[in-house]
Amino acid sequence: MSIFGTMQTSISGMNAQSTRLSSVADNISNSDTPGYKRQGVNFATLVTGAGNTSGGVITSSTIEIEAQGVPTKTSSSSNLAILGDGFFLVSDGTNNGFMTRAGAFEKDDEGYLTNPNGFRLQGYSMAGGVTPVPNGLSGLVDIQISTEPLPPVASTVGTFKATLDSQANIETAAVAANTLPSDNVASAKFTGKTSMVAYESLGNEVRLDVYVTRTASDTWEVTVYNQADANSALEAFPYGNAALGTTSLQFNTATGDLTAGSPTSLTVPVPNGSSLQVDLSGMKLGGQFTVQNAGVNGNPSSSAIGTEISDEGVVRVAYEDGSYRDLFMVALADVPSPTNLTPVTGTMFTQSADSGDINVGYAGSDGFGKIISSSLEQSNVDIAEELTEMIQAQRSYTANSKVFQTGSEIMDVVVNLKR
Repeated sequence: MSIFGTMQTSISGMNAQSTRLSSVADNISNSDTPGYKRQGVNFATLVTGAGNTSGGVITSSTIEIEAQGVPTKTSSSSNLAILGDGFFLVSDGTNNGFMTRAGAFEKDDEGYLTNPNGFRLQGYSMAGGVTPVPNGLSGLVDIQISTEPLPPVASTVGTFKATLDSQANIETAAVAANTLPSDNVASAKFTGKTSMVAYESLGNEVRLDVYVTRTASDTWEVTVYNQADANSALEAFPYGNAALGTTSLQFNTATGDLTAGSPTSLTVPVPNGSSLQVDLSGMKLGGQFTVQNAGVNGNPSSSAIGTEISDEGVVRVAYEDGSYRDLFMVALADVPSPTNLTPVTGTMFTQSADSGDINVGYAGSDGFGKIISSSLEQSNVDIAEELTEMIQAQRSYTANSKVFQTGSEIMDVVVNLKR
C-alpha cells in the first residue's frame, strides 16, 4: 500500500466515523420524539484491487423500525400508540400510503386528526361498513370528526315485556265491558299500569301510559294513551283524546305463553312523530305484575362533548345524553420487511421495492397489534447506548486522523529528501 493509499484509507475511515457520529446526534436529538425510530450505521470493507492495494470502509444506514418503543399515557384522547405490529396510515391531503408509528394526532380547525407534520390520519367510514382492501389503499378516507349535535330521531320500534298476574282479582276477577281502559270513561278499571318514553320528530319526549287489563281468564287488553291527555285533576281517566292503540292478547293458561293466534305487536302513532311498533311477544302469565322491559328507540337532539377511540380503533363521538356515534375505524398497515421501508422523516415511511407490498387491516385482526388511546409510543433510542457509540466514534475518528497525520509526516520526509 502506498503512502497516498494509506492517507486515502484513513480519510474513508474518518468519513465513516463522521457518518456514525451524525447518526448518534440525530438519535440523541430525537430521543424524546414520539414514534422516532433509532438510526444505525453499518460498516463494510471497501477493496479496490488485489494484493496490498489501498481499500477503506463504506457505510450504509439502517433504521430500527421494528423495535417497539414504550407506550406512555397522555391527557389527549386522540393520541394513539400501537402495541404490536402495524403502522398508522396518514395522508398529506393528496397522496396516501405514508406509514408511521407516531400517534400524536390532534384535531385541526377542520376537524381532521393530524400529526405535527400536518398529515391526516386515515381509516374507514363506519357509515359504509368496514371493508378493508388487504392489498391496497382503496376505501381509505381522512378521518374528520364532526362536532355537530346528534340530530333527533323519532321512535319507530319498541318492546314491552311483562309478566301478568294470572290471579288478578278486581271485583269480579275480570274487568267488565264498558269500564275498560279502552272505553276511556271515568269508571275505567285496569289490572296494571306503567309508562314508556318515546320521542317525536323534533326529539321531544312523549310519555305513553300503558295499561294491561284482564278481561277473561285467558285474555288481556293492552291499551296505550298519551300521558299529556290525562285528566289533569285525577291524572288518569278520562283522557282528553282516545287511546293511541289497543289490542287483546290471548294466552295459554297452562303454559302462560301467548297462543299461536294471539297478536304479538301493537302499532302506536306517536303524536307529532312516527308509527311506533311495540313488540309484545315476550308477554307471559305468571305471578305479580312485573315489567321486565319497556323501551323504545329514538333520541332527542344532543350536543357533542368529546371524542373517544377504542382499542379496536373505533373513533366515536360522545354526546351529553350519554350516547355515542361510531364514525370511523382507524386503519393499520404493515409490510413483509419493515426494515426496508423508505424513510420520509424520522417517524414516517413509505413502501419500497425491498419492503414488499402494503397489507391493510385494523387493530387486533390478521396479526396487527392493538391500539392504545390516550398514549404515545416513545422513541426507541437508548441514551446510554448512544453515548457509548459517540465515544467509540470519537476514538475511531481520532485513530484514523493519526494514520492520516503519520502519512502526511512521511510525505514531508520524502519531499525533503536530498542527494
